[in-house]
Amino acid sequence: MTTLDIMLPYYGDVALMQAAVRSILAQSDPEWRLTVVDDGKEPDVPGWFAELDDPRVSYQRNEQNLGVTGNYRKCLGLVREEHFVMMGTDDIMLPDYVATVRAALTRHPGVGMIQPGVQVIDGNGKPTGGLVDQSKKRIYAPRVKGELLMGGERLATSLLRGNWLYFPSICWRTEAVRKAGLRDNLEVTQDLALEIDLVQAGEQMLISDALCFQYRRHAVSISSQQAFTGRRFEEVNRFFMDVADRLDAQGWTKAAKASRLHLSSRIHAATMLPGALKNKQSEGVRTLLRHVTGNDHR
Repeated sequence: MTTLDIMLPYYGDVALMQAAVRSILAQSDPEWRLTVVDDGKEPDVPGWFAELDDPRVSYQRNEQNLGVTGNYRKCLGLVREEHFVMMGTDDIMLPDYVATVRAALTRHPGVGMIQPGVQVIDGNGKPTGGLVDQSKKRIYAPRVKGELLMGGERLATSLLRGNWLYFPSICWRTEAVRKAGLRDNLEVTQDLALEIDLVQAGEQMLISDALCFQYRRHAVSISSQQAFTGRRFEEVNRFFMDVADRLDAQGWTKAAKASRLHLSSRIHAATMLPGALKNKQSEGVRTLLRHVTGNDHR
């Protein structure tokens, strides 16, 4: 069994990043390698990594900001092992994450993706469960006791009804992800795009109920004006319509129908309407309403 590559494309809060790194250092299974690619300019970060003095940890800072997708691509290019994790810089690996994933890979060596059990935490590290995550758990995610192997149109349809995965917690097969690549024109749907591309290419996902990862969900303030412009849903709609066309061409009509409906995304837009109204985002309200009603379909 090979070492697990943990890639950490970093930008943002230093303390949260340090907590993420410490959670990796605390893994019960020592067979991991951490690569941090810093896309920011926080002054004391390089020195902090130098003081770690752990040969399994490597750190580099980009000369210029690459943005989210650019930094993800750089991290992907630095992966050396057969499997990797693209961890979020504010998330936490529980002590048995690496052990859990590596054991699963021993049982299923050719699997393209592994989604282990995830606990959602808030900005303070306390367990939380808002509408989005409760919907993922109770409505969209398959019921799993132990392990479940999914793939093909069944998995594509399930994800397009409501993306119940937690991207930073997923273990990926390196060759499969490099072959699929990351898209240039996507930001908020980049994770789902990669997942669907892999499923369409024939990759399978192993879903485990073994809780070993904490995903940090930051609350969106009702006073935040930028959050309620509705612009993200313009990209979301383009993505779902494009995917539906590709799925129809592949003969996956059930998945294509789920993509055109994208009900969970429309419900999400509906939950954003009160904030847009409160912030007097008139264009945002119109954009959100078009998405909720399906009038933004081409």
